[in-house]
Order: sequence, then structure tokens, then C-alpha cells
Amino acid sequence: MKSYVNRANSGVNLPALRGHNAALVLDLLRGAGEAGISRLELAERTGLTPQAVSKITARLRAEGLAAEAGRRASTGGKPRTVLRLVPEAGHAVGLHLDRDELRAVLVDLTGAVVAGRRAPLDFGAGAEAVVEAAAGEVRGLVGDGVAGPVPGPGGVGVALPGPLDHAAGVLRRVTGFPEWDGFPLRDALAGRLGLPVVVDKDTNAAALGLALAGEDASGSFAYLHLGTGLGAGLVLGGALHRGARTGAGEFGHQVLRLDGPLCGCGDRGCVEALCLAAVARGDLEEAARVLGTAAGNLVGLLDIDRVLLGGRTVFAAGELFVRGVGAVVAERVRRGGGAAEVPVTLAPGGERAVAEGAAQLVLAPLFGRADAAPSAQHAGQDLN
Repeated sequence: MKSYVNRANSGVNLPALRGHNAALVLDLLRGAGEAGISRLELAERTGLTPQAVSKITARLRAEGLAAEAGRRASTGGKPRTVLRLVPEAGHAVGLHLDRDELRAVLVDLTGAVVAGRRAPLDFGAGAEAVVEAAAGEVRGLVGDGVAGPVPGPGGVGVALPGPLDHAAGVLRRVTGFPEWDGFPLRDALAGRLGLPVVVDKDTNAAALGLALAGEDASGSFAYLHLGTGLGAGLVLGGALHRGARTGAGEFGHQVLRLDGPLCGCGDRGCVEALCLAAVARGDLEEAARVLGTAAGNLVGLLDIDRVLLGGRTVFAAGELFVRGVGAVVAERVRRGGGAAEVPVTLAPGGERAVAEGAAQLVLAPLFGRADAAPSAQHAGQDLN
């Protein structure tokens, strides 16, 4: 557990502690679903006193984030009141900016999609055009036909190809689009929308969403995304692994063939270039074999438990890719003497997985998962 001791005066940082404790309670309310959870159970599972839990839940109810979900029989005394999260009390937007397409989702506090949009995008049209298109889709999404009034989103998570600096929200030399190097996308979009904005790589966002949804929550998996490019999101020991410079997961740029085709990153024979070349000539079995070879390298290097496949190219031929990648990975594990199988499956969520994961970049800190998501501009603003 994090320490909230203020070293300057050896006192406790009460606002931070209150925020942390409320996040613990909110996370348990979210996990309990419609059935709800009692205050006594909240105290037992958080380690907080019943009095502290009562104060926190009273505040959450006053803020509209929690509500009664009925009563439950107890082993002695009067029935216990159970509480639940109010999903519609707040919303977040997730944006997936691909090289040729934009996807946007509006989700409630549970991560359930309330509305979605999809539009063409030309990432090569320049920063101003892309930021304007993204801002327009966010505005249109919030105004879409959702039953009843919808509280405004508390923030926008943006996921897009890397490399980038997730902490500063600044793009680097995006593969194929080096002119974006140094562009402060987070600040530009936040200024346009007047909302907190968080930026991360598309593969990291998808992996975060999968991890928070309980996909091998305490284990390790790789999310491999093959669409207009190829990358990986890594969850190691239940935590998203970005690396100090958001450089982890540049999976598509491991060199498999020294004399191979030129890649957009400047190297030759990268797995991304080989996969995309095979896809372009219609040889999906070769693309799966190449992807499997690279996935086998990753499994051998990190000893991960599972490989999840995503991206539009994969979903267009899901069974073929699962079979082809799975066969190569299984052979690699067998040669390495591995006693346990490393399953290869399609990632849940389909083509919206990245956008939904991007929304979790905003929601995660509200539920005490601040370490999972980078900071946003205007991060002090509450989720509406």
C-alpha cells in the first residue's frame, strides 16, 4: 500500500488518504455489480474501520456515485443495507486514432459502452486537421441519441500508434509519420475540448482495458495488435508494463530478416513490414506464421502465460490467425521444454477494444488504479 506520510511535517496527507480510501471503496462497489456490497464487507475487505466506511459511503451517496441496492439477511441482528455503484453518474470518452480511421466510445463508470462513433481519418493530413477531427467526434459523441440527459465526460483517453511519451502526452516519430515528432497532442486536444486528456499507445490502452476486465488479472499476457501497423501491449504480473519511456511493446520492429523489406521505422526485415507485406499480397497464412514467430520470441523472452490477438486484420480472419500463431508458439514452447501450454486466443472486445481501453485511461485513477494510467492535463478535475 502507498504511503501518504508528508515528510515535511510527518503528518498524514488527509486529502490524499481520503481520496485513496474512497477509491478502494468505489472499486469494490464496481466489482460487486448490481447485487451490491454491505458496509461491513467493505470494511473487512479494505481494512478500514466501519466508521470510516460509513463516512466514505455517505459522501459517495451524496455525490450520486453510490446508491442503496436493497437489504441482505445477516447472521444476527437487523438485515444489512447493501450499496452499489451508480454507473450513469459519470462518463469517459475513449478515442482510437488509427492511421486511417477514428473510433470513439462513450462509456459509463463500469466501462460499458453507452454510444459509439466511427469515421475516416487521414493521419498524414497534419496535426491541426487530426485534432479538429478528434474534437468534433468527441462533441458529436456526447450529443448522440442517448436516453435521458448524460453527465458530461470527466475526461478523454486517446490511444494511437507510437512511439510517444505517455507522461507528457507528446508524440514521437510515429511509424510512417515522422512529422508528428514532438507534437503535444494531449495539451492541444485538452485546450480544444476544455476536458482532461490522457494519451497512450493503442496497444497499451487495449492491454489496460483487458487487465482491468480481469483478463489474467494476476498473471502475464501479451496483446498483439495487427491492423495498419503491428504492436504489443504487455501485462506482467498483473500490471501494465510501459517501460520508462513508453518504449515497451514496440513489438513490430524486431528484425526477423536482415535483408528483408524496408520498414517505415527505417530498418529492414521488421516483423511489421513482413506481416503487412504478406497481408498485402493476400497470403494471410504467411502473415500468421511470421506473427507466430515473433510471438514465440516474446514468449521465450518473457515467459508470459497467454497471447491475445487483436486488430482489424486479425479479426477479419480470426480463426486462421489463432490457428497459425498458436501452432508456431506451441512449437516454440515445446522446444523450450515448457511444461505448461501458452494459449493463443482472440482478444475480447473486437475492433472497439482499443477505444474502450482508452476510456479506461480516464476511469482507472477513480478506482484506485492511478499507477495503471498516465496523468492527464487538468487531472485535478473531478469526473462528472
